[in-house]
Amino acid sequence: MMRWPLAVVLFAACVPDPPPSDPHDDWDDKLAEREVDYNAALRIAALRLTGELPTLVELDAIASAPNQKVAYEEQIQRYLGNPKFARQMYRYAQDMLKMGDDPQLDTAAAFVAQVVINDRPYLDVLTATSGTCPSFNPATSQFTPGNCSNNAPATVGLLTHPGVQKHYFSNLAFRRVRWLQETFACTKFPAEIAKTATNVGGTMPYTGVFPFDSIAGAPTGRVDFKNTASVICANCHSNINHIAPLFAHFDADGRYTDGFAVPVPLPDNPPVEMRDYLPNGEGLAWRFGVPISDMTSLGRAMAADPTIAECAIARVWDWAMGKNDIVDGGARVPSATIEAQVAAFVAGGYSMKDAMYRVFTSDDFVRF
Repeated sequence: MMRWPLAVVLFAACVPDPPPSDPHDDWDDKLAEREVDYNAALRIAALRLTGELPTLVELDAIASAPNQKVAYEEQIQRYLGNPKFARQMYRYAQDMLKMGDDPQLDTAAAFVAQVVINDRPYLDVLTATSGTCPSFNPATSQFTPGNCSNNAPATVGLLTHPGVQKHYFSNLAFRRVRWLQETFACTKFPAEIAKTATNVGGTMPYTGVFPFDSIAGAPTGRVDFKNTASVICANCHSNINHIAPLFAHFDADGRYTDGFAVPVPLPDNPPVEMRDYLPNGEGLAWRFGVPISDMTSLGRAMAADPTIAECAIARVWDWAMGKNDIVDGGARVPSATIEAQVAAFVAGGYSMKDAMYRVFTSDDFVRF
């Protein structure tokens, strides 16, 4: 009888079995066990789209229909045309923007709701050149047109909205940029992460995509965004500082000024200067390799970014499914889950009404 050395025996015992060629996921079985229930789906859809439960007539019509799928889909279309849907979109926008219950702030939510109700391209919320300060009457579901009057050189969707600028006023305009990122890109900063980190002599590596020296720091800037003593500030500020100067022109009341109107957190709170953001000669950018020069170009750059469309659909998906806020609540939606929804949204001209119809009639929504 042949005796194997002990080391060989132990090695053989420690070698894991090879993974199966077709790995099985128990969650796939659980998903496959779900059954279609159009009446249950209608109850949720009605609450989301009208703020009220479906009537018995509506429930009975689906339960007794020869083709429940068609009857359900037709009812969703009726909800999307119901005046109560406008009220729901107004509330949806208040939640999305984290703004509301103030006449000036509510015009931002009213504008988003108006874009959806009038079936305009959703990207108008970032690029529209007029009519961005309408009012809305929840009791009548009526919009009253209105232009913003805060002295901005050009109206650019919500980017120049006075309510947004006032509500998110802060040192160096950083709260405004954070709002922009989290609301429309659905992620916190850092916005871009390099595939390969860079050693900058700190306790942690630099992971930004922009060159490390592309933002301000000591000794030229009054705030050292290149400090490496603890955390690497540049990981986030490599993006933030390339955007914030555009928002620094709006004062605490949301009015545009020719000079910078936000403070630096230094003694006596002096107004910010460009050298506090970027070194001399460095240009503005939405993302690395996507230069911008003003609010209009920022709106266009964001509208062309696929991340914005995916964020819009992810927010609708979480809302329909009853999830928490996608950023604050960490309710991330895997890209693969909504890939088809996003593609249809883009191909259909960014119609949010059509997108909501697809979500509320999707297989994931009607199966329990």
